[in-house]
Formats: sequence, C-alpha cells, structure tokens
Amino acid sequence: MQTTYPQTTYPQTTYPIVKDIVLVGGGHSHALVALMWAMQPLAGVRVTIINPNPAAPYTGMLPGYIAGHYTRADMMIDLFRLARHAGARLILDSAAGLDRGGRHILLQSGRTIPYDLCSIDIGIASDLPRVAGFGQFSQAAKPLGDYARAWEAFLQRDIRAPHLVLFGAGVGGVELALASQHRLRAMGRAPQITLVERHASALNGVGDMARAMLLDELRTAGITLLTGVEPAQIFEGGVTLTDGRTLPSDFTLAVAGTRGQGWLAETGLDLVDGHINVAADLRSSDTSIFASGDCAHLGFAPRAKAGVYAVRAAPILAHNLRASLLGQPLRKFAPQKDYLKLISLGGKRAVADKWGLPLRGAWLWRIKDKIDRDFMAKFADYPAMPRARAPKPAVAGLTAAMGEAPLCGGCGAKLGADALTDGLRALPSPRRRDVLSARGDDAAVLQHSAGVQVITTDHLRSFCFDAGLMARIAATHALGDVWAMGAAPQAVLAQITLPPASDTKSAQLLAEVMGAASEVITAAGADLVGGHSATGAELTIGFTVTGLAKTPIMTTGAQAGDALILTKPLGSGIIMAAEMALARLDIIILGEAVAAALTHMQRGQGAASALLAPHAHAMTDVTGFGLAGHVLEMLEGGGIGAELIAAAIPLMMGAQELAQAGYGSSLLPTNMSAHAGRVDGAKKDKETGALETLLHDPQTAGGLLAAVPMDRADDLLTKLRAGGDAAAIIGRITAGAARITLV
Repeated sequence: MQTTYPQTTYPQTTYPIVKDIVLVGGGHSHALVALMWAMQPLAGVRVTIINPNPAAPYTGMLPGYIAGHYTRADMMIDLFRLARHAGARLILDSAAGLDRGGRHILLQSGRTIPYDLCSIDIGIASDLPRVAGFGQFSQAAKPLGDYARAWEAFLQRDIRAPHLVLFGAGVGGVELALASQHRLRAMGRAPQITLVERHASALNGVGDMARAMLLDELRTAGITLLTGVEPAQIFEGGVTLTDGRTLPSDFTLAVAGTRGQGWLAETGLDLVDGHINVAADLRSSDTSIFASGDCAHLGFAPRAKAGVYAVRAAPILAHNLRASLLGQPLRKFAPQKDYLKLISLGGKRAVADKWGLPLRGAWLWRIKDKIDRDFMAKFADYPAMPRARAPKPAVAGLTAAMGEAPLCGGCGAKLGADALTDGLRALPSPRRRDVLSARGDDAAVLQHSAGVQVITTDHLRSFCFDAGLMARIAATHALGDVWAMGAAPQAVLAQITLPPASDTKSAQLLAEVMGAASEVITAAGADLVGGHSATGAELTIGFTVTGLAKTPIMTTGAQAGDALILTKPLGSGIIMAAEMALARLDIIILGEAVAAALTHMQRGQGAASALLAPHAHAMTDVTGFGLAGHVLEMLEGGGIGAELIAAAIPLMMGAQELAQAGYGSSLLPTNMSAHAGRVDGAKKDKETGALETLLHDPQTAGGLLAAVPMDRADDLLTKLRAGGDAAAIIGRITAGAARITLV
C-alpha cells in the first residue's frame, strides 16, 4: 500500500509573535477572511479562530442537505484544514464574554484568549426561549450543525407517517418544510407537515410573484400553513398553540425567533435588537472589535439577515483587520439593496425572487447548485507548502537523512527503535542498589523505605497551534509512564520551549501552557512545582514526573493465557499526519476526526490504571512505537507470543479510512521496518492492510495496554467502559515465539 506523508511542515515561526487577531466564530465571513489571510499573511501576527465545532455549515446548501441532494460533507467547511492552511490556531470552544479592558475573550471552558483585534461572526439563534418545553422537546434551525445532527438522528427513527411542525413561515421555514417533505417521501414515508407563522401572512418580505409561487408549492406538497398563531407549549410528541389547538409532532423545528446570542448583552457594546451595531468599516462601538454576518447590525445601511451580506463583507473585513494593525486607512462596506434570491423547492427545482419576475423551474436549481458548489470549492483543495529539498551540490547522504516526509509532531517526531537502541548501547547499567531500572528505560524506579518512587520524563514537539491544548496533551502523555507502572503521580517539573514572541506575548503563552498543564496534573493528584523555559524555533512541551507505588507494574511479566486490554483506540499518528497534509476525503470530514483524536489524547488514564494495576501481570502505555512495538516489548524474554483479534482492535474515527487512503506519520516507516517479520497473518487487502499500518502507527498520549488474567478480563472491561474509557479486549498472550499473530 502506497503511503502518503504530510506535504506541509509545521511552520516554524520566522517572526516573533507581537499581535493577536482573534476571529470569534467560524461563519462565512471569517472562513473567507482565513482563506484570504493564507494568501497574504502579516508577519508577527497570530490568527486564532474560536468555534465550538471543527466544521461549519454553509447555509446555502442546508435545504439541499435536508432534502437529500447533498451529503453532510458537501456543505461543511472543515475549519481544521482551513486553519492549517492559514497558519491559524483553531480553538474548539464558544465565547462567553469579553474583558474589553484587558482585551481578553472569555470562553465557556474558562479559558481566556488575549486579542489586539477581535472580530465576531457567530450567527444568530433561531429559538423560542420563552416557550415552555422548547429546549427539551424541539430543535432550532440555528446553529445549523446541531440541526443537521438532529435531522439525521430523526431519519433513523422508523416512523412511517411522521408529523413535523415548523415554526416560522419565512423563506427559510418554507424551504426546510419542502425539503423535509421531499426527503421523507423519497424514503417511502408519508409525512404530515405543518408550518406555523405568528404573523397574519407568510413569506413577508418576498416579492408578490415569488410569494404566490411558494404558497402554490406548499399547497401542492400537502403542507398545512397556519398563520396568526404561535406555540404556547412544546411537549414530547406534540405542540399546543396559542389558539388552543394541539398538533402531534415527531420533529419540532424553530426557524423563527431569531435573536442575538445572549452573552453579547453583557459586553457593553452598542447593540440593536441583540445584534452588534457596526459602522461602514465593520467596527463596533469598540474600535478594536469588528463584527460581520448575521450577528452584526448594519446600522449605516440596515439589511435583512442573509448569507450574501456576510460573504460580500469578507474582503472589507480582511482588509480592515490588516489595515488596523498597519495604521492604514480602512475601507467601507456598501451592501447592495437587493439581491437574487434562489429559493429551493424540495426537489431539484427553485424559485427566483428579484425584479418581480415569475421564474420557477429546474434550471434555477442548477444555477443555485453551481453557485453553492463554487463557493464550497474555495475550501476544497489547498496548495501544499513546498517541501524542503537538498541543495545542489549536496554531500552524500543528505537527501536520505532529510527523509521522504516532513517531520511530524508528537510521538511522530520520536527516534525510531533501532536508532534509539544504537544510541543507548554504550550507556552503563545502573550501579546503585536503589536504582532498579534497566539501561535505557524511559522511566526510572527508585527504591526507598515506603516502596518505590518512579520518575519519568517526556516531551512533545507541537503538532497544533493551540498551545493550551498541546499542554494538556503533553501533560497527559508524560503522566502515561507513571500510570502504566501502577503508580500515583506525585510531583511534576515542566520543560517549555516557546516560539519567538514579544515579552508580553511570551508571558501570555507561558501562562497559557502552565495553566492548562496544571489543570491536568492537579486532576491526576500531583503538583506542578516549577520547571525550566527557553525560546526556540517552535513550541515544545515536556514534563518530568515522579510517582509513588508499593510495587511497580513492569512492561514484561505477561503470562500465557492472559487477556490483552487496550484502553484507547488507535490512529492519532495517522490522523494528525493527515491534518498536516491537508487531507481531503469525501467519506469523512477530516476536522471531525481530528477533534475526536484530540479528545482521546486528552483523556487521562489514572482511573484506568487504578482498575488494571491490581490485576495486571504486565502493563505499558502505547506511544511512539505503536501498538505492535509495545506488544513486542511486552513479549521480550518470556517465551510468549501474542494473538491479536483484528476486529476487536478499537480505532479512532476516520483512522481506517485515512490509512486506506495511504496517509501516515513520518515515524511510521521506521516502526514498520523495526517490526518487520514479527507480525503474522495480516492479509494485504485494503481493509486489513490499513489495520496492519495502524498497528505500527505512533500514538501520542495513547492508552494503557495491560496483560490481565483471562478470568478477570470481562469484569475489568465492563468497569473501564462504565468509567468512560473506549477500552477493548484485543487478544491474548500465547506460549511460543515473541511474535504477533493477527487473526
């Protein structure tokens, strides 16, 4: 299988970080601003995107997605790929407030993010907060990502004649009602849909001819339209209206009640109906804060909420953010008074609303489809950064030493097993009686009167731009050796190399790293007591950890007949390598796979260690050498082998698909070479070939691998899963040669 390695390198900081632009929200304006920034970055400026989800939906394709014409991947802008392309950091979180005096954005997680300039593009909420039962028994159309997930879950329910109630008979409500009806009928179901409008008439603000055609489409589709009435209560299975009627409902959707997000009211910014009032240069009443998209009110030229204005404002916003930092003149946004509205009709037909023309048909859908696909094509394929090449002339061996692939971060940047063994060969064995480690171990065991103290050190080359997130992962990773030995973490020292930055930004960055690491370390029961810092080419985070145990669990000691339990799925190396390479697959949204992998990497293993240690004959954490390397390490010198069950090995979301597509980290070839000839039974078809690759995939902050008595395995697995670990029994220890057999 041909393996594809990252085509981009983790960009080393050429210029010190001196200014921060923070884009709050991943809306259309900000997505385009990030795209423009990638084409023309500004030296010394760090761009941050804050969004709760790793992908943002394109509103223009939502009705087509609901109708079944587009896949979810078709309409989602992958923010991880976009951020990597733009050299920006992506923080998966939501804004909860602004400290305008200190110029910090307050996040729901409790983090604070500094800014010099801030832009807000967070859309609006389409909900009915004052209606009893709304949050529990119904769904809002915005945020669109939540709606899309709720819709897919509803489609999985086997309801042959479902009832749907939609509140809001504007253009959006009519489009979604027709789209829902089309999708359900295409699935062989008989939906009964009711569209409820609180005003006396529907489709206000639409031209008379277009309105007449849309009302005709509703009648033809058999969709009931109720006007002059509102919801009074929403309950499981139905809705009560203000006129006393009760409607059955299996899926209740609010497309009305649009409002600004609540936290904006506490910012002290000038708001209009909950939306940020902006001037023609898109600045708010605080000149360091810009706003665009539906969350902004164009006070200089009020317009209805529509994605077209967010798209057309993006070039002005991108220019003005740069110009503000450079002290240059700002431009003014001049939104057009009207625009062509192409309104989808469920099937592949559309109505046009402009100039009062009576236009309707499939040809208008084709125009709309092309416009939407052309917009999304901007975020499809990004040019890869050029890889470093050996100069000419070059000394012999330089090209080979540079390697086929740029260096990954995390455990993908570790030395291979052979190089490590050769480099440590001359290291003398411990001479002190109270030092129980073997030569070259990555954790030392020190004897003392109360038992043993273990000490380990580890560091990671950063693979993402979010320093706080990287600190959490690095701390979890460093604690792994202590947990793997069944010890309780005790004290931690940090070794931090920061990228070049101004004194102010360096202090902020160090505080961010240490604060995030301290949360992880404190939760593990240890204290972060200090450390060492330096400035280097890029962010590197390491920790030295001590732990206490009565008797340490060693890597070797497994017995024939033991069950092998793995507490985390595999795939972090391949997924992060694919993110570096800006991978794009039609069958997955890469950003969602990356977000899931990052969540796995942050999960501590203290509780899992406490469950497994009393029973484990041998235990280790799965890191740079991959599962295969750590299983083989467990087998050394014991006259035992391992049988792994292919179907039982847990994999991270997207890992198999990316492996099948040929992605892999820079350490993968070294691991596969080191383990060559010691893994049997893997067929070379596409699926099991990918699994064999994943067996050698270097893991960052990977799970624990424990050999436990077979008669305790099921009970331990049940308890691990009850505690939230994605654990599995992946095989057993056998008598025989120190080899892995995949079955």
